[in-house]
Amino acid sequence: MTQIHKKADIHPDAQIHESVVIGAYSQIGSQVTIGADTVVGDFVRIAGRTTIGARNQIHSYAALGGIPQDKKYQGENAALVIGDDNTIREFCTFNIGTNDDRGYTSLGNHNWIMAYVHLAHDCQVGNYVTMANHATLAGHVTIGDWVTLGGFVGVHQFVQIGAHAFVGISAVITQDIPPYVMVAGQPATPHGINAEGLKRRGFSADDLVQIKKAYRILYRQGYALEEAKSLLEKLAQEQPCLLPFSQFLEGSQRGVLR
Repeated sequence: MTQIHKKADIHPDAQIHESVVIGAYSQIGSQVTIGADTVVGDFVRIAGRTTIGARNQIHSYAALGGIPQDKKYQGENAALVIGDDNTIREFCTFNIGTNDDRGYTSLGNHNWIMAYVHLAHDCQVGNYVTMANHATLAGHVTIGDWVTLGGFVGVHQFVQIGAHAFVGISAVITQDIPPYVMVAGQPATPHGINAEGLKRRGFSADDLVQIKKAYRILYRQGYALEEAKSLLEKLAQEQPCLLPFSQFLEGSQRGVLR
C-alpha cells in the first residue's frame, strides 16, 4: 500500500506505485511516474514529465523535473528520466530536456548524487556515477558509467566525460575527458589514470599497463592529437580495454582535454 503523508500534495493523475513512500509537504505533478519501493522525503518537488524508476531514495528539498534554465526553451513538453537504485540527496536540482537536443534529461541506475548537485537540460548521466556536493553540469553534458566528480566541479555545456574518469574537487571542465583519465585544477589538466578505481572494478594488471601506455601516447610523448588517435586506433585492435578510449577520441565534439 502506498504510504503518502497526509500533508503531501499529489496530483490525481500522477502514476505512483503502491509501494512508494512520500513524505510531508512533497509535491508530485500530474505527469509524474514513480516506480516500486522509491522513497520520496519531505519537502520534495517533482514536476514536469518525469519518470522515476524503482528503489530510488530522494531526500528532502530535491527539485526534479523543473523547466530548463535556457532562454531558448519554448515550453515544450520535454522529459526527465531517472532509472533505478539511485540516491539523490538534499537540494539537488534536475531539469527536463529541450527540443534542441534529445528532448529529455536522464540519470541511469545505481548513482550516488550528493547534496546540491545540478543536472541541467539534456544532460545524460550513466550508471554507478558519483557526484559530490555542488557538482554542476551545464546543458547537454554526457557522463559515462563509473565516473566520479568531486565537490564543486563545474562542467561546461556539451562536454563529454568518458567511463571511469575521475575529476578532482573544484575542477573546471571545458573540454572532453577520455575514459580512465584523472583530471584536476582550474582549468583542469590531466593527472594520470584512475588506477585505483579501475582495480576496484576488476581491470587486470595487464589492462592497467595498456591503459597507461595509451595515456602516455595521448599526453606524454609529444604526439599531435591526430597522430595519437591513429596510434591508439591501431593499439585498440589488439587491446580490447583500449577500444572505449580510442572510440571516445574519435567522437569528441568539444576537443579533448590535454
